[in-house]
Amino acid sequence: MTSGLRNMFRCFSVHHSPSLFSRATPFSTPFNTIVHQPVILNVRRHHASVSNLGSIMGSQFDDSSRTEPFKVLILGGCYAGLSAALNLIDLSEGRAARQENGAIPAHDGKIPVDITIVDERDGYYHLIGSPLALANETYAAKAWVKYDDIPALKSPKIRQIIHGTAKKVDPASRRATVLETATQTERQLTYDYLVVGTGLRRVWPVVPQSLTKKEYLVEAGAHINSVQNASAGVVVVGGGAVGIEMATELKIMRPGTKVTLVHSRDKLLSSEDLPDECKDRAVELVREGGVELLLGSRLEGTAEVKRGDDRTVTEVSLNDGKKMDASVVIMAVSKPVPSTDFLPREALDEENLIKARPSMQFPVGVPNADCHFAAGDAIKWSGIKRCGGAMHMGYFVAHNIHEMILGKMHGVAPKFLELGEVPPMIGLAVGKKAISYSPAQGVCFGEDVMKAFFGDDIAFSICWNHMKLGQAHGLPKGSVIEG
Repeated sequence: MTSGLRNMFRCFSVHHSPSLFSRATPFSTPFNTIVHQPVILNVRRHHASVSNLGSIMGSQFDDSSRTEPFKVLILGGCYAGLSAALNLIDLSEGRAARQENGAIPAHDGKIPVDITIVDERDGYYHLIGSPLALANETYAAKAWVKYDDIPALKSPKIRQIIHGTAKKVDPASRRATVLETATQTERQLTYDYLVVGTGLRRVWPVVPQSLTKKEYLVEAGAHINSVQNASAGVVVVGGGAVGIEMATELKIMRPGTKVTLVHSRDKLLSSEDLPDECKDRAVELVREGGVELLLGSRLEGTAEVKRGDDRTVTEVSLNDGKKMDASVVIMAVSKPVPSTDFLPREALDEENLIKARPSMQFPVGVPNADCHFAAGDAIKWSGIKRCGGAMHMGYFVAHNIHEMILGKMHGVAPKFLELGEVPPMIGLAVGKKAISYSPAQGVCFGEDVMKAFFGDDIAFSICWNHMKLGQAHGLPKGSVIEG
């Protein structure tokens, strides 16, 4: 763990060794807040009793000499899914999990695991970098890395990465139906453990809609070209985190372009349970960054009109009667939808979020619930949904699956990690500065906060390095080195 990440973890009471935290800064916050999601607070360890171990494991102890791999199917190849996969490989090979610097497992590192990852995209896309990816072509190319080009995914324990979409999951038979993108044919995949990290569906232009890097670069390039040539300016509608970041990143990239942020409420971040100080500071930084801000103004409609110089522009009408011209109007107000329609109804709440237990397992009542896990934005949990929490949850999933496998192989009761409640916390890039808020630290802001929270690439490198995506796996414990 780098010294920068040590600083980021300091301010919350989590069960890690104090030796990891050697330095502090005035705005030190946990890594997961830095990348827009709080670290999971109040970590609990749940020790399953030996008397009910059979039901928890899903079968009796008949796997002590198992050589056939445990099949783990992971739906979703972004923050939660990749975190679960890579941490599980570490643990199964007798190494400490990469994200937590925890204890080295006591076993011989020969746990057979066979992982399949399914994702609609053909690569890892750094979702929180979208505001910059849609304003800068160089960054756009960096933000999407094809799975074939990620060293950490070249482990022999990752059997396959399927470019496709989950269509149905049958927990009773432990079978998933997946539609392959290239062939448009359905495949039936069986599993011992399922991990759902499919997140939320967000509309354009909040995130790109392309499913391949090639198409994405065309999509992003067209958008970038449109804002480059926005002689009448750009209007961003919606003053949540996405709208704020899109408006301010665009202003940085195109300082000569008029950028207006329109929000229907009197304060920015109005839908988030954050203190007024945080919301007011966001207003100050947005205006300081050169973005024109209209609060309490609701979009009534848009119309394509011709102006005197024969230019076609979009006329934007607001509820207070004000009108303005724009070359581009960006809508950043839509509500994301959980990508969970392939799951049985009993696993979901009324908003189609997965009713995960603190152990990250599916709710009791779903067949084989203990063998089904979920992490990331698709689950119902407290706190603001962001990528850092998804990665942390992915680690919890990996730990708990590893514990279940040890129980099957050796008949020991699993020691689960469980999530506690998460209070509202946020890290927000606003132009050249950033704002952070946590109950322990309060509101912090400035260029130093931007550097610690996001680096110089909207946390791409922070996330990449945290999951160690650029590093191949080491040798399993006990491997013989020739030479």
